[in-house]
Amino acid sequence: MTNKQLQSIAREHGTPVVVIDHDILRRNYAEFKKHLPNVQAYFAVKANAEPAIVRTFYKAGASFDVASMPEFMLVYENIKGLPAGEQQDFIWDKIIYANPTKPKETLRALDRYKPLVTYDNPAELEKIKRYAPHAGVVLRLRVPNTGSMVELSSKFGCDPGDAVDLLNAAFDMGLVAEGLSFHVGSQCTNFQNFVQALDIAAAVMRESKSRGHEIKILDIGGGFPAPYNKHVKPFSALARKINAEIDRLFPKDIQILAEPGRFLVATAATSVATVIGKAVRDGKPCYYIDDSVYHTFSGIIFDHCQYHLKSFRKGKAEICAVFGQTCDALDKISLSEELPELQIEDLVYSENIGAYSSASATWFNGFPPAKIVHLNE
Repeated sequence: MTNKQLQSIAREHGTPVVVIDHDILRRNYAEFKKHLPNVQAYFAVKANAEPAIVRTFYKAGASFDVASMPEFMLVYENIKGLPAGEQQDFIWDKIIYANPTKPKETLRALDRYKPLVTYDNPAELEKIKRYAPHAGVVLRLRVPNTGSMVELSSKFGCDPGDAVDLLNAAFDMGLVAEGLSFHVGSQCTNFQNFVQALDIAAAVMRESKSRGHEIKILDIGGGFPAPYNKHVKPFSALARKINAEIDRLFPKDIQILAEPGRFLVATAATSVATVIGKAVRDGKPCYYIDDSVYHTFSGIIFDHCQYHLKSFRKGKAEICAVFGQTCDALDKISLSEELPELQIEDLVYSENIGAYSSASATWFNGFPPAKIVHLNE
């Protein structure tokens, strides 16, 4: 997206506005498949649940990782062209319900679709048996999350030492334990997390096979880092490690899944906002924009992510603060941006804001979320 395009869209649609470029979505998906050709990508819908994004990834060949019944139905209702008789195969091939804890109402609703669902404890397994006995189950392992931007291992995953017992428990209940899964933490720049997790999963699979149950699916989760800055190592380097470990540790006929979310959508979106106020506080220029940390910049709070702002105006950069439009002191977008002197009504923009941003936006203070504009669908 050029500066001219962004400014034109802002004039046409008003601000705040988020522009999603589907050419970049397709490019990111193609890069994932290029470097991990034997891994089926299940897009993590929670990263950005725009229906148009679901349709674009489906057309590109993706499957989907969902974490709620509304996400499940969003995917289900936005995939067109399958004959009714193929719906069962569609669910198995295209959706995994990867939230390890599910309400009984959700399990009841899922059962008719016979999906893959995850679990990580005996109570969840018993719930699945009672309310969704036709589901295939995938056991989630607890693995190292060291250095990941969002740590998940304290909330999800069974201890590897308990894994085979939990797999056997599923078979003893008459369920089918289809696979193992893990998640190394979101925006994982410590590639050793993947190496250690694959080694743990392989050991569990070997022990399970020795006790009579061979596991055929491995879900390596998400965590594939988006290139937010120059310090993030390229995806190709991570893929080389993953491919080498898969070749070393697992049989050729194993089915490998992954749940990329951030990696596929982060770089595909740019937000544009308008400067609605300016002041000088303690000698520092301060600007107020018509977006906020309760809206497009919600990732600052919920995702531990810092987004930088850029200006269409030229001039000498100076250190400044940027605040959101809400009447809340928490609404600080940045206390140390480098921008030229701005005027009220100037436009500013933020790149790489497609993941966990508008997806977690609210209506706080009565301000609606930013408008979404799709390009190159």
